[in-house]
This record gives sequence, C-alpha cells and structure tokens, in this order.
Amino acid sequence: MNENDELEQADRNWRSAWQNRPFRKRLIIAIVLMLGVLAVLPPFFQVIEARGGRHIADPFLPYLGPADVSVPIFACIWGVVLLGIRRAVKSPVFIYRFVSAYVVLTLLRMLTIYLTRLEPPEGLIPLVDPIANRFYGEEFVTRDLFFSGHTATLFLFAYCLPKPWERWLAFAAGTAVGVLVLVQHVHYSIDVLAAPFLTYLCYFAAKKVLFG
Repeated sequence: MNENDELEQADRNWRSAWQNRPFRKRLIIAIVLMLGVLAVLPPFFQVIEARGGRHIADPFLPYLGPADVSVPIFACIWGVVLLGIRRAVKSPVFIYRFVSAYVVLTLLRMLTIYLTRLEPPEGLIPLVDPIANRFYGEEFVTRDLFFSGHTATLFLFAYCLPKPWERWLAFAAGTAVGVLVLVQHVHYSIDVLAAPFLTYLCYFAAKKVLFG
C-alpha cells in the first residue's frame, strides 16, 4: 500500500468512526478528560515538590552513573511519540485506546506519587524536556518518583500499538529509557521496575471498562 492509499484508508477510517455517534462521544470525553488531567499536573507537582520525603537504599544506583544521558532518553521518547502520532492519524481506535488508558495511568501515578513521599536519589542530574515541561511546569520536578512516567508512557504505547514491529520498538525504547533514567539518577530502580506492570494494569482496566 503506497502513501496515497494509506491516506485514503485513514480518511475512510476516521469518517466511519466519526459517524459512529457512541464512539465519537467516547473519544471526545476521553480527550477532554486527558486535557483536564494534564491541566492539574502543574499545581499537583508544586504540592509534591513542597513536601519532604525519605531516601531509599537502592541496591543498583551506586553502580550506575550518574551521567547526563538526556539526549538518548528524549530520542527514545519522542521517536515513539512520533510513531504513535503516525498510528493515530491512521487509526481512531488506537488514539481512543491510548488516551483512555493514559488518563487512568496518570491518575494512578498521581495517587502513588502522593502516597509514597520519596526524596530524589542522590546524585540526580536534572532531566529537562522543553515539551513535557509545558504540562509539568517550568521547574524541574524531582519528587514524581513512584512510578516512572517516562518508562510507563513508552510501555503504554507498546501495549496499545497494533503491529508487532511497532510494539517491539516501543518495548525496546521503554526498556532503554528505564535504564537511562537510572543512569541519570532521576529514579530509583523500584520506580522503573514497577512501571511496566502498573502500566499494564491501567491498560487492562481501561480495556475492560472503557473499550472492551
């Protein structure tokens, strides 16, 4: 299938989906909820940053870095994001599934971050993403620890993407980012190790409740 055929198929997919009133309603609600959740993140993280917390004796971090690996981290992240955008253009079902699961994932992260109250690892090197900071706020957030949002988001893409090569690429990127945020001492190892499992829990819950 050439590019023109793919664009025509994407147009048919979106026209068909948009004419489906129940689907259109669910998609709009999911997007509105996502925008609402993103809107409350900056004040939420201001509260989190103002609190104290405790350090964790991590068995792995002493052997990893610290080193600034921001460039490969964001190369992995935005590479998968672009892949997701490409898929979203073609598939309204994909964007609905991803957005719905992302809302559940973000709400769970807010809950776990609020309950765990952790101090950032020693030797942390700031990880600054000019795009993500538009949602998180301009200041670098250090206490959004359990569980890793960067790792979780990439694994969520992997769970939602339909083609095997897309899923494996997202899995590989998520694994790489999980290791790299440890090298940069942005997270504890438990933050990264828990992310794929808790993300799948959110995906599974959204799948059962929201999109069958």
